[in-house]
Amino acid sequence: MQTRPVTPEDLGQSVIAVPPLARDRDSKFDVSENKKIVSHIENGGVRIMLYGGNANFYHIRPSEYAALLDGLIQVAREDTLIVPAVGPAYGVMMDQVEVLKDFDYPTVMLLPHQGITSYDGVETGVRNFAEAFGKPIVLYIKHDGYIEVDNVKRLVDDGLVSFIKYAVVRDDPADDPYLKSLTEVVDPSIIVSGIGEQPVITHLRDFGLVGFTAGCVCVRPDLSQAMLEACKAGNWDQAEELRKKFIDLEDLRNEINPIRVLHDAVQLAGIAETGAALPFLSNLNESDRARVSAAANSLLNS
Repeated sequence: MQTRPVTPEDLGQSVIAVPPLARDRDSKFDVSENKKIVSHIENGGVRIMLYGGNANFYHIRPSEYAALLDGLIQVAREDTLIVPAVGPAYGVMMDQVEVLKDFDYPTVMLLPHQGITSYDGVETGVRNFAEAFGKPIVLYIKHDGYIEVDNVKRLVDDGLVSFIKYAVVRDDPADDPYLKSLTEVVDPSIIVSGIGEQPVITHLRDFGLVGFTAGCVCVRPDLSQAMLEACKAGNWDQAEELRKKFIDLEDLRNEINPIRVLHDAVQLAGIAETGAALPFLSNLNESDRARVSAAANSLLNS
């Protein structure tokens, strides 16, 4: 596992895969099945794995956190960057930081808490965690009303942010005043598009973001990585043709549930046995499984 600090060059050279977490029949981290997922992604040229929402780190037991951190180290190559998540509750993440101190992860992502927050309160929480961690963190901006641009700028200026995952969904990704304001005060070379392949072209071409995170990359990492490389080279028509290959599976993720669909898609495509979804989520019903299987296998074999 890569342990050196994350750089903008890292973020621009590899798609950031956001894989599901495979669990065995006892709902524990399954080393062999998770290694199948990671190896499949690595073999497609991707070298960054982010374990957050798709891995359902929102609902993990605090008592299993150390075992998960240890397991993730076991499944990655030496040159692969693994980014685990913490939170979303403030108390949970401040306890998790004590566990993280026993490992060499160069950064960690704070899952965004929705609801009982204020702009300045989030800034203080991020600051407290990053200072306790002793390393810059990944700031995940997923909802309007979570944190203001000025708060973000202060955190970045103080060296507390390794990169930003920007994932606020807009009807038109080109019409995003918040992202425009953010890129005016924060170097876009540390901001990644965080909503999969769909808005990537707009985010990289029009806002200058450095790279992107994706879930469907777990099915066809080579195509997703090729899309990133086409964007970086300014080959937007080629990038658009590659983007279209992900639409069917991405549409199902948007229609049903992005985490549930990806969890089962990886299994239905024959990549690995992902097991039962961790509550409060559930696996797909049979009719949805059939549709997801068709889309996942079509992407895999395209």
